[in-house]
Amino acid sequence: MDLEKTQEQKKQLEEALQVLRRYIYALAEQAGETQGYASQLWSRLEKSGGVLQELAYYHDYGKFLCKYQVSGYTLADILVWQVDHFKAYMDRPLDMNRYHREKLLLSAFDIMLKMEEDPVPYVSKMSSETGTDFVGKFKEY
Repeated sequence: MDLEKTQEQKKQLEEALQVLRRYIYALAEQAGETQGYASQLWSRLEKSGGVLQELAYYHDYGKFLCKYQVSGYTLADILVWQVDHFKAYMDRPLDMNRYHREKLLLSAFDIMLKMEEDPVPYVSKMSSETGTDFVGKFKEY
C-alpha cells in the first residue's frame, strides 16, 4: 500500500512539474523570449525548492506566496524594485519591462535564482535604490 501511495505521489509531482514547465515556456513566449531562455530558466528553477514553490503558488493563485526569502527579500520585493528601477525609462516605453507583465515576472524569478548564488550585488542595488524596503539598513541616531 505504501509503495502504491509513493508511486502515485511521484506521478503527481512529475505531472505538476510538467505543468509548471509548460507555464514557464508559455510565459517566455508571451514575453518575447526564446525557447532557449525558457529551457535555461526552467533548468535552474527545478533545482530550487523555494523558488519552485513560489512559482507553483503564483501559477495556482496569480499572486506571490512570499514565504521564500533570500537575504530577507521575497519575489514581491524584487518585482517592486524592478518596476521602480525601470521608471527611469519612462521616455522609452518600448524598452520598459513595466509594460510587459510576463517579462517582469520571469525576471523576478531569474533574479531570485541569481540571489541564491550570490545575493550581495542585488541586495546592494535594492537597498540603495528606492522602491523596496530597506531591510535592516537604518542607523539609529
